Amino acid sequence: MSMVSNSLTDTSGERLVTAGISQGDVSDFFALLKPRVMFLVVFTALVGMVVVHPNTHPVVAFAALLMIAIGGGASGCLNMWWDADIDAVMTRTRKRPIPAGKIQPGEALAFGMTLAAGSVIVLGLVTNWLAAALLAFTIFFYAVVYSMWLKRSTPQNIVIGGAAGALPPVVAQAAVTGHVGWESIILFAIIFIWTPPHFWALALVKSGDYERAGIPMMPNVAGPDSTRRQILAYTLLLAPLGLAPVAFGFGGLAYAIVGTVGGLVMLALAYQVFRLRKGEPAMRVAQQLFGFSILYLFLLFATLLAEHGLGFFRPVFG
Repeated sequence: MSMVSNSLTDTSGERLVTAGISQGDVSDFFALLKPRVMFLVVFTALVGMVVVHPNTHPVVAFAALLMIAIGGGASGCLNMWWDADIDAVMTRTRKRPIPAGKIQPGEALAFGMTLAAGSVIVLGLVTNWLAAALLAFTIFFYAVVYSMWLKRSTPQNIVIGGAAGALPPVVAQAAVTGHVGWESIILFAIIFIWTPPHFWALALVKSGDYERAGIPMMPNVAGPDSTRRQILAYTLLLAPLGLAPVAFGFGGLAYAIVGTVGGLVMLALAYQVFRLRKGEPAMRVAQQLFGFSILYLFLLFATLLAEHGLGFFRPVFG
């Protein structure tokens, strides 16, 4: 797809976006930011901030989180600009603003680039340039390395590309401390290892969509059975890794309980996905794993937030 054109066509040649005045309103431009993903970015960044520095000045904390949110939204916007052609043929994404004909690709590109540059510059001015550089790298990695290269070229796209979604706690820690420490690196690792079983569970259910779009997701390249084995393998890594904050002294008793129970449920669902190979029950359990994985990550980070932000922290050791 040519990205210099002001029009977009689907595989049947139907004109989806025409040159001229945009048909989009504020809600359509907001949708370009992938608000649900942006919420996860802000939430994990907030936890990364509170764990290492719960007494950050509220104005600085708000400004840093706002710029991280805008940077995350810019990444989503640039991703939608680049992926507009494949979004048009996938049932899950065809109603997004660009393939739906509400916003022109050029407008989305300008909007995303403006937000990206602005968020990086303001974060650097408000906090420090290490945090700004990390935010710039996050946007570049998601928009260029993942969206433009990995997504369409390798079934490992989610594995490698997951680094972009795992970086917000690192950016947040750098913003409030001026350096990167073990706390944010461990949070990065948890999100990074969580990403493949989370997305591959969805890919098992939506493999037809990805096949039509020509995206080499793992089920379409290596096959469903290999994908199920890899989901189980990554979950076997994730369950103990989820307890790493306890071992490193910044996850308390409540976190240990939530991490243990949640990890066991993740393992049970991943094993069911591995065992059930065909038919509606297999798809249903894959959908359950996808849904619970979101709850699992949320509970891990929410518990850390409660322990450190609300004074509930009780160390397990010492």
